[in-house]
Amino acid sequence: MRWLSDQGLRNLLRVAADPDFGGTKYRLLDEISRGGMGTVYRAVDTELERQIAIKVLNGPEAGEDIARRMVREAQIIARLEHPGIVPVHDVGLLPDGRVFYAMKLVRGGRLDQYASADVSLKDRLRKFQAACEAVAFAHSHGVIHRDLKPQNIMIGSFGEVLVLDWGVAKVMPTHSTQADSEADTLLLAANGNTGDELQDTAQGTIIGTPVYMSPEQARGEIEGLDERSDVYSLGAILYFLFTGKSPRLTDEARLQIRPRELNSKVTKPAEAVCLKALAQSREDRYANARELAADIAHLIDDEPVSAYRENTVERVGRWLGKNRFLVLLVLTYLLIRVFFIFTARR
Repeated sequence: MRWLSDQGLRNLLRVAADPDFGGTKYRLLDEISRGGMGTVYRAVDTELERQIAIKVLNGPEAGEDIARRMVREAQIIARLEHPGIVPVHDVGLLPDGRVFYAMKLVRGGRLDQYASADVSLKDRLRKFQAACEAVAFAHSHGVIHRDLKPQNIMIGSFGEVLVLDWGVAKVMPTHSTQADSEADTLLLAANGNTGDELQDTAQGTIIGTPVYMSPEQARGEIEGLDERSDVYSLGAILYFLFTGKSPRLTDEARLQIRPRELNSKVTKPAEAVCLKALAQSREDRYANARELAADIAHLIDDEPVSAYRENTVERVGRWLGKNRFLVLLVLTYLLIRVFFIFTARR
């Protein structure tokens, strides 16, 4: 009798765990990533002959509530038709009863991988601005992401920026339907709250990634979350792009190290924008991602930002830096004029 090797056993277990796409138009290629609720696979749409990504619910034994939550995730993404948000093509059930949805396959790397390369601050700001604009679009449709972090932002092969993983997104009450309310209840169930316990513990449920979530989100204030919670997370991402580190707070809830202490190339206005987005009080932050994106655009164009008040010297220095070619041209002209004046007197 021949025993299976450890590698052979692992391969056998992997094949057994792979979803069955029989009877569908999709052919499985390989696994891309695995999360708590679902696994993303690379597959082929045999009708259109193109590669796509398919997210499949983990395990056919997952409860009906979690399955409905995953369908709701697909529905939320489908309503957000924006170049910075991955489009959903299809949703359905596999033969084994698992929910799946098909979406565009994004080729590229995560924002944290992009930031590890030697790219300029302005290039980083351009990518960050694109992410802000995608989040702002979601906000305009009443959707809060609630789990923004560098790992959930993808830089495509041609430099396109896409915000991923809307699995814990919330639809604001002004835009929500009955289905949205049911979906948020299901999210609480997925986090370990069931039955009558939901009503009492909903406000204390913590959803998100600790170092990137807002203080109110970390306190489990589910009902009070709005666009400014995502703004905080974007501020934490901006801090990471400036410093290569995630922001850390002291026991008094103050930022331990300011961005300029870790990277002297960060300008005072850029630091001010980052700190405003990271304000502990939501009232002190940007009201939404659109306002933050506007200040990022001003930073890229060397224009004043709302988060920082320049003094006269800084204003002149910024103007000279922005118009250096014009200044050099004028200085060159003056030098030539002086040269000809002295030459003519001889």
